[in-house]
Amino acid sequence: MAKRKRKLTAAEKAGKKRRQKEYMTIFINGKQKRVKRLPTIDGMDVDEFIRRNADPIWLHPNEMWEYMTDDEEP
Repeated sequence: MAKRKRKLTAAEKAGKKRRQKEYMTIFINGKQKRVKRLPTIDGMDVDEFIRRNADPIWLHPNEMWEYMTDDEEP
């Protein structure tokens, strides 16, 4: 007869949840590897968040000219 799985304690559950939020599992050469997740703001990638919300006055001193768009196009 197979051995029964035991339930996780509250501390083990909390640790598992924290690790899942902090890391993600990817496959490299057929093996699972755990890597840190990319930083996000409101569930969006940081670059995407900047593209959507930054104004030209903030982009210019931070040298992000590639994100500036010309709103006066005909």
